[in-house]
Amino acid sequence: MDRAYFDPLGIDPEQARDVARWRRAERARLAALREGLGQAGRAQVSDRIVGHLVTVLADRGVGRGCVLSGYWPIKGEPDLRPALSDLHRTGVTIALPVVETRAAPLVFRRWTPQTRLVRGDWNIPVPPPEADELVPDTALAPCLGWADGCYRLGWGGGYFDRTLAALSPRPLTIGVAFSAARLPTIFPQPHDIPLGLILTEDGVAATRPETRTDK
Repeated sequence: MDRAYFDPLGIDPEQARDVARWRRAERARLAALREGLGQAGRAQVSDRIVGHLVTVLADRGVGRGCVLSGYWPIKGEPDLRPALSDLHRTGVTIALPVVETRAAPLVFRRWTPQTRLVRGDWNIPVPPPEADELVPDTALAPCLGWADGCYRLGWGGGYFDRTLAALSPRPLTIGVAFSAARLPTIFPQPHDIPLGLILTEDGVAATRPETRTDK
């Protein structure tokens, strides 16, 4: 696909179909790349990301009383659960995203290390319906792929974009990704909402101008 022809504000049906086909192929390639790291390799990357995440959150003032949305890792995503447990112990309120209505924004429900999880959409463990519903100040988003400009390529369900479009004020969003999953572009479509920053095992890999830490 030629980047020169791409119009990020365009809604041409043929262009949209081309982008959708390209994204399907990239998802398969990136999933295979992640699988190729092996369990030990993915664990090592996760540990490095956790180290950077602790620093980024501290720099952004995420501490006691703040609401942080994490995620439960699937399909080889970076595993941040140890960091979520540690943050909980320091007084950060942790939430996990839940698909409660198909093709609708996510709901965020309170999680603690003692929470008895239930199986949700895609068989992902989520807090039960009686867990408190929260609004995150900061949200972590696993990225299958990512590009400069802090654009995220996910699994294609569109839930995170719908959620960001519905939240006001919008939380600080941190994409969590493997460094090797960087793409030249994701060919952003009108519904794609960029994140605040992208964090990989090498540290902060990309930031939006309004979220820079060197103000």
